Amino acid sequence: MTNTLAASNERWLALCDAAARRAGAESPPAARLRSAGREAFAAQGLPATRLEEWRYTNVSELAAIDWRLPDDGTREIDRGSLEALASPVFACGLLVFANGRLVPSLSTLRAPDVEVVSLAAARRRGDPLLARVGSLVDAKLHPFAALANALLDDGVLIRLPAGTRLEQPLHLVFLSLPGSADIDFARLRLAARDGARSARTARPTLAVAAVPRVLVEAGRGSRGVVVQDHVSLGSGPAFTDTVTELHLGAGAQLDHVLLQRESDDGFHVSNGAARLERDARLVSHAITLGGRFVRNDLCVTLAGEGAEAVLNGLFLGSGERLVDNHTFVDHAVPHGTSRELYKGVLADRSRGVFRGRVLVRPGAQKTDAHQSNPNLLLSGAAEIDSKPQLEIHADDVKCSHGSAIGKSDENALFYLRTRGIDEAEARALLVRGFASEVLAALPEPALGAALGDAFAALVSGGVA
Repeated sequence: MTNTLAASNERWLALCDAAARRAGAESPPAARLRSAGREAFAAQGLPATRLEEWRYTNVSELAAIDWRLPDDGTREIDRGSLEALASPVFACGLLVFANGRLVPSLSTLRAPDVEVVSLAAARRRGDPLLARVGSLVDAKLHPFAALANALLDDGVLIRLPAGTRLEQPLHLVFLSLPGSADIDFARLRLAARDGARSARTARPTLAVAAVPRVLVEAGRGSRGVVVQDHVSLGSGPAFTDTVTELHLGAGAQLDHVLLQRESDDGFHVSNGAARLERDARLVSHAITLGGRFVRNDLCVTLAGEGAEAVLNGLFLGSGERLVDNHTFVDHAVPHGTSRELYKGVLADRSRGVFRGRVLVRPGAQKTDAHQSNPNLLLSGAAEIDSKPQLEIHADDVKCSHGSAIGKSDENALFYLRTRGIDEAEARALLVRGFASEVLAALPEPALGAALGDAFAALVSGGVA
């Protein structure tokens, strides 16, 4: 594996240099971010399982693939295919990205009070928001964030001015357009194990890696909903390395929905960070229904008194999928509130990982923090590694955490079967009931209903 990672690191650094040459002249903040990202990635490289944060998440399959940057040319996308993929969200803005790059012909904005700038345009003209890009995610701690900085390409910068009230969500659709190569994953695993020499014989030639970014600046007292939707248009290998940064000003309220529904050949790494000022409220929803390899990192800092963070997560594992959720809630000041509920459903030979850390810093009195990670195993071969953590350095707090792992309720399943419901449908009903608490918390009922249907269909379609 060491040889595989070393060879992959060399290829990624070569891509970083190619991306810098392709970017040409860009504003000083973008150039500095790109340069610092390359330096941080060169120092770290891809993470190995000897690192505690990556102990249960092996990146050797991802490392054994020869990834390429998206082409400079635009690829025609059928609007009907897009509408069939997009969730039924009644949006005041629809922004569409193909392999991380904005597609203006498919994008509309019906919220004149909101400032929306593509990252590519901001890099060229030096938009003031660009100075915020990369400020919330520490690239020295997150190698894939460092890589995304070094490969800086496109994405979206969103500013909600003070007092803005969005009546409908902003819907961001990130289309993954896979390359033409197929991957024999059994052969790929063997290549990753045996080292870089055999890995070269297993790598496809057109596997595309995209690095989309999202930055939201929610001004004082603003309110809004942002839906970040990652889907695949076609099948085949693809890699999405995304960075999302949310800055909520005093009294701002934001719902952020991260949907990951890419193909079963997809690799997806998400680095998210949020900073909440005084009395700000963030509700984060992370829903993972697709992908072969998925890693979600989310760090939320309660930086102002009275701030509140609600973190909801739901992930479904099937086949040999790996889904890893790492969360970190940092109570930096007194009178902060956090609620975290991540639910996992694992079937077949899939694996889930949850590591949730809550830190209460010295002086952060009157903190109220609760964390829960219930998991449902639908197969004897499925696995979940769960590690909720509390680190408390204050004495006047209310904090709790817990984790549970169980199987389907066979009595309830038997009851449904006696009512004439076949086993697959009955199991899907039970699993949907398990997931309903997270789905019901989504900011749009239509979105929750659609995802509930998709979730049940995946289970009844053979996942169980």
